[in-house]
Amino acid sequence: MKVLITSFLLVFNIFLHAQQMNRTPLPTRQQLAWHEMEFYLFIHFGPNTFTDKEWGHGDEPEDIFNPAQLDCRQWARIAKQAGAKGIIITAKHHDGFCLWPSKYSRHTVRESKWKNGKGDVLKELSQACKENGLKFGVYISPWDRNHPKYGTAEYNDVYVNTMKEIFANYGSIWELWWDGANGEGPNGKKQVYDWDRFKKTIRTISPRTVVFSDVGPNIRWVGNEKGIAGKTNWNYLDTMGFTPGLGAPPTDTLNTGNAFGKAWIPAECDVSIRPGWFYHANEDDKVKNGDQLFDLYLKSVGRGSNLLLNVPPDRRGLIHENDSAALMAFKKLRQESFSKNLLGDAKAYWEINEEAFLKDSIDYRTLDKKGSVYSINTQSFLVQLPNPRQVNCIVLREAIHLGQTIENFKIVLFNNNLSVNEISGTTIGRKRIVTFPVQTITSFKVILKDRFGNDNVSGVSAYLLDEKLVEK
Repeated sequence: MKVLITSFLLVFNIFLHAQQMNRTPLPTRQQLAWHEMEFYLFIHFGPNTFTDKEWGHGDEPEDIFNPAQLDCRQWARIAKQAGAKGIIITAKHHDGFCLWPSKYSRHTVRESKWKNGKGDVLKELSQACKENGLKFGVYISPWDRNHPKYGTAEYNDVYVNTMKEIFANYGSIWELWWDGANGEGPNGKKQVYDWDRFKKTIRTISPRTVVFSDVGPNIRWVGNEKGIAGKTNWNYLDTMGFTPGLGAPPTDTLNTGNAFGKAWIPAECDVSIRPGWFYHANEDDKVKNGDQLFDLYLKSVGRGSNLLLNVPPDRRGLIHENDSAALMAFKKLRQESFSKNLLGDAKAYWEINEEAFLKDSIDYRTLDKKGSVYSINTQSFLVQLPNPRQVNCIVLREAIHLGQTIENFKIVLFNNNLSVNEISGTTIGRKRIVTFPVQTITSFKVILKDRFGNDNVSGVSAYLLDEKLVEK
């Protein structure tokens, strides 16, 4: 039963129980791939960039959109250098302005001065993402403050055709982002969105695309725009009777999920690198720094979610130098913090029982001795270091392809069999980054409470972070 910890991954014999799988919602292959993305960029860009608005009214003249130095390759290069794995762009925000020459609108780049009406931001960005190995995603607001048919049954046809147009013309789209906002259009009416039809359309034309909204169907909003997931964060959610927007579940439910939810709908944490979502020159000195971004990483990715960080291009059509510098500092901190796993030469052992552990009466190295018979507790394991070392961060990973079943955990730190600290938490999910004051340890014990009595931890690693970065 002795198991060695190698590199990042500590692999225990994870039990694949058919009964568990029948009782627990499981992620799709596309959702599992989404979980591994961890961090990617949001790009808010459009007429608001030039009007200093956050929500345009839809009556802005098309000529106001004129990013003379637009360079989507610069966006993609910076994203890749920052360690982001994809870009999602606001192809159409609430003002209705389309960043591509849509056949279903007269409020697009085609009507602008930019490139004499021959430009296409989606074409340029999708190509730049492809060149840099990044995933490409689009945000398409169903609210349209410009379209004359908004507020009528015909507008649902327009919106469906708009989605079909984008999916047909811009290659593989990894994530589709639905904003649930629903206000009045130019005729003073609100739209009754046909969400069921919208979902069926995407499932038909692009079944591998993951779809985001307050209630999924594949990814959910985390319930705030601060980039922070709940300390308890279930990947499950109940959606019966709920819709995106005003019909969504309460924000605290979105933040924590439902422990016994009927569907696998994990949370995505969206936040802007600036106070606003669109570029404003008066915010150039208010860009979040590397330390602040690292803190958000701990509170999003470190709680089992993904981090969607908005970086809005400026009026030139470029990511501003201050934003780029902050992204590079963020990347440097992640590299320095997680490059050296302190468990590379450690060993891990199943636990026999609580009493034996506390009395230190069993030599864990005899667990694989032929003929030995012990009562093994698969919800508890010990990690033994060959020599004392300083640690202030332990990362746990759950085998989420089997579902999310760990309800809570406890980590007990030891120095020569003397307990020096104890940290408790609830859910683990895809990744749980646990930080604490620096301790010198020789071993630590992980105690789990799993819904089905299993040990679904698939990985464990330990690090020594700069103390200023440790989550308070």
